[in-house]
Amino acid sequence: MTGPAEEIAAEAAAIPVIGSDAEAVAAARRYAESIADTVIERDRSAAVPVEALAALDASGLLGITVPAEHGGAEVSPRTLAEVIRAIAAVDPAIAQIPQGHFLFVDVLTAWGTAPQRRRLFAEILAGARLGSGLAERGGRHAQELATRLRPDGTGLRLDGTKYYSTGSITARWIGVSALDEADRLVLAFVERDAPGVSVDDDWDVMGQRATVSGTTTLRAVPVDPSLVIPYHRAFEVPQQLGAWAQLVHAAIQVGIAGGALRDAGEFVRTRARPFFEAARGGWVDSAAQDPHTILRYGRLATRVRAAEELLRWAADRLHEVGRSPRDARQAAEGSLAVAQAKAFGSEVAAEVASDLFALSGASATDERHDLSRHWRNARTHASHDPVDWKYHHVGNFLLNDVLPPNHGQL
Repeated sequence: MTGPAEEIAAEAAAIPVIGSDAEAVAAARRYAESIADTVIERDRSAAVPVEALAALDASGLLGITVPAEHGGAEVSPRTLAEVIRAIAAVDPAIAQIPQGHFLFVDVLTAWGTAPQRRRLFAEILAGARLGSGLAERGGRHAQELATRLRPDGTGLRLDGTKYYSTGSITARWIGVSALDEADRLVLAFVERDAPGVSVDDDWDVMGQRATVSGTTTLRAVPVDPSLVIPYHRAFEVPQQLGAWAQLVHAAIQVGIAGGALRDAGEFVRTRARPFFEAARGGWVDSAAQDPHTILRYGRLATRVRAAEELLRWAADRLHEVGRSPRDARQAAEGSLAVAQAKAFGSEVAAEVASDLFALSGASATDERHDLSRHWRNARTHASHDPVDWKYHHVGNFLLNDVLPPNHGQL
């Protein structure tokens, strides 16, 4: 008979150990290629992508940000961004699923206790994914959270409802934000299959369908007190948790832009017909020779390249700042760099995904090609995080020396 430690060891033996930044990028590209042929099916069905997520969990990619002292690759921000961008260029919904996972690894690294890190990092390296239980409706401040963590005489219990629970439906653990008895923000890790945890597939939206970011209901869920982190402390000092989390979101948008550009180019080269005026005049034999198409595609390609370079620059700024900024100004510099990459990447993704049809013509609207998914994914993913506020904080810092707010969205 085996216990939890033996089971984790057995699982870990089957998961590849990624030991470097180069290995992480190579693994991400292999994984992205492996799910490319089924992306349209996932978008259309909106079903839980069980096979794609099982492959992600088994890829070794979940452990790439785990600190080296715990057996992880501890990759750089640039590598993390490239891993997410490479997957998002194929399927941004799948790329979004581990966003909360990587955030929680960062929280554990910065604020977890030694026993918490040993336990959860070992499970992560064995293929355990952490789902997100952060979002609530109607609350503007932590004090308005409805989810509560309370003692019940024998331990702790969680009660509440979480929305946009990306990745939780097939996760091993869920990180749940809640208020404790003193109205302090905490983060509790509970097993997905714990008594009282219910994750629904009530995710019915136009894009990012395969994230299945449904509702999580928590009813008297037992919580191990040793798996609770005083999350409020993270935002009482200069921090980069928000910036690292936003870097993943920025990489998703840049990936969408690159994927849309790739598919637009392929369609123009192999399927689209030249506009009749150009063809009638004998100027061109194919859509790819149309001068207006060439110009528009070149412009879009340049903007995508700019978004990719801005993403890398922002990631490098995070690396320079580090996980523990020396002061609020240095933290602001990291956060605002990512804000610029996220805002610009979001604009370019929506632009390329829309102009794809101007390049490709009416035949590209045929639903069998599912090319509308690029625009639907870009708009759905960006809708929770307005670009205007990103630019506002950048401009206010540069013009008026006003530091941005210290929260998890920046």
